[in-house]
Amino acid sequence: MSDIPPLEAEIRRLIEAAGPITVAQYMSLCLTHPKHGYYVTRDPLGATGDFTTAPEISQMFGELIGLWMASVWKQMGSPENVRVVELGPGRCTMMVDALRAAQVVPGFRAATVIHLVEISPVLQMQQFEALSGISVPVHWHTSIEQVPAGPLIVLANEFFDALPVHQAVKYKDGWHERTVDIASNGNLVFNVAAEPIAHFEGTLPKQLRAAPLGALYEWRTDFTGMEIGRRISHSNGAALVIDYGHAQSDAGDTFQAVGRHAFADPLAAPGLADLTAHVDFQALGVAVSSMGARVHGPVTQAEFLERLGIMTRAAALMAGANRSDVATIELALSRLTGHGRTAMGDLFKAIAFADPKIGPLPGFNA
Repeated sequence: MSDIPPLEAEIRRLIEAAGPITVAQYMSLCLTHPKHGYYVTRDPLGATGDFTTAPEISQMFGELIGLWMASVWKQMGSPENVRVVELGPGRCTMMVDALRAAQVVPGFRAATVIHLVEISPVLQMQQFEALSGISVPVHWHTSIEQVPAGPLIVLANEFFDALPVHQAVKYKDGWHERTVDIASNGNLVFNVAAEPIAHFEGTLPKQLRAAPLGALYEWRTDFTGMEIGRRISHSNGAALVIDYGHAQSDAGDTFQAVGRHAFADPLAAPGLADLTAHVDFQALGVAVSSMGARVHGPVTQAEFLERLGIMTRAAALMAGANRSDVATIELALSRLTGHGRTAMGDLFKAIAFADPKIGPLPGFNA
């Protein structure tokens, strides 16, 4: 057992001492353990990492997000000090592109203070370098609760999918929470709690109460969503969330591991692979709106980017490009807005939240 990675050894000791842990506890340990967590110890992005996000695919994505937030800032009444908050900013590729594009809106850059919510020391260093040449104040936090009060615009691209997810399986006597345990052969294995979750059926969306036996349901606590809702409904603010997931709550197992751009066994190497689960946009909308914010969307990423003008931007970039660069732009456009398993256009959704006083938001009014 001496060759077992440190985090797996710690998880095994925890299970042996206190019994099986929930999938959410396991996911949280794997991703955010202060010493061995996946996001704490590495840069997971790009060709040499485990996955690639939309801002890394093309500058067009970040540029359109920049124009979106500058437009929303004007709808907010152009406050003199707006907190632009990005949750899980990665290498800050999106923020750099967004700020560059937003320069066309007079006054926006001068009013902006950047607040980055990031737990990874590795990525914080890269973010500092990426923003070092930008004349905008930047602050780092480990949670959105640390961001000072006041008008704000929150951005979250591929953030919510990495928040810990609970799972439950339906049996005759009710829904039992799914757990991670140690099998008789010594391997980590999925199991279920012996007792059903009390009063769980009544908390489910209507479409899930008639789910068949054996159905699996996933949910998040949505504390972050509620905090976003509280902030923007009390501070003249707005938030934009882009992630992969389903528009309506549904049954299904989406918990997965990704390593080196390929799917992996989520129990095979704790802390050494990215763990995610699809975002339930209906549940997220309910959580945010419960705090007084208005929900806009969701719409597919393709719809959102097309309404913001990605086709026009792509055409402008291609107009002065050589043949090789034209092909690169066309490929990026296809990945961001295309349909099918290898594209992001349908699987990824965009949803926004805003103070009810703010009218229709760009990208969500057809």
